[in-house]
Amino acid sequence: MNSVLIDDEQANIENLRALLTRHCPQVTVMAGIRTLEEARVLIEQHRPDLLFLDIQMGDSTVFELLQNLTFTDFEVIFVTAYDHYGIQAVKYAALDYLLKPVDIQELKAAVAKVEKKIAAQARTSQLQFLLENHTGLFPKKIALPMHQEIRYVPVQDIIYCEADNTYTSFYLQQGVHLLVSRPLKEYADLLKPHGFIRTHQSYLVNPRFVKSWLKEDGGVLLLSTGKKIPVSKPNREAVKRELNPLF
Repeated sequence: MNSVLIDDEQANIENLRALLTRHCPQVTVMAGIRTLEEARVLIEQHRPDLLFLDIQMGDSTVFELLQNLTFTDFEVIFVTAYDHYGIQAVKYAALDYLLKPVDIQELKAAVAKVEKKIAAQARTSQLQFLLENHTGLFPKKIALPMHQEIRYVPVQDIIYCEADNTYTSFYLQQGVHLLVSRPLKEYADLLKPHGFIRTHQSYLVNPRFVKSWLKEDGGVLLLSTGKKIPVSKPNREAVKRELNPLF
């Protein structure tokens, strides 16, 4: 796989290049680029298979580069210091990212995932989805990675989520059930700005669908679908506070 490394710090480029050479021999580094304009020219001319991108590039973000490319038939792995806004956008699109300093095993896993997608010709519209949604503080849709596809779901259609070991079950309107290969905690963080409530270690609820609070078993939420959602004892007061303005 031909790749390009884009980061405004030369030391970061050289460190990632060394890690890829040592641990990911299937990746050929075509160039390490420190400016967005240089990156745009090189990408359009040489059409790499994979980009490693830092999110923050000086006073700009790499999203500006991605929005101005005519060639976008590549995979992306973001490599960045923690940036809440940028990482949230990437997570909503279910794209891969690595935090600096780069962990070797996480790097190998991300590259292997890209390699598998390219071999299967399983390109998705994740990048386009990211570019369409990153400008909003809270995107209206979320990308859910499933076994055979990535489903783009309106947040307002999610009724509740339930932990299923290391997976998460999403229950949507019209009786749709999706099993996603990510833990519930990740979605609790993503959906909290939309008002979703963590009632229990295994449940995350969209308050739009809460019909009433039942006093049975110390506290249970009755949803408009008839589903009963348990509220754990440590979460009861917080859940009541979050629900009070709604009733």
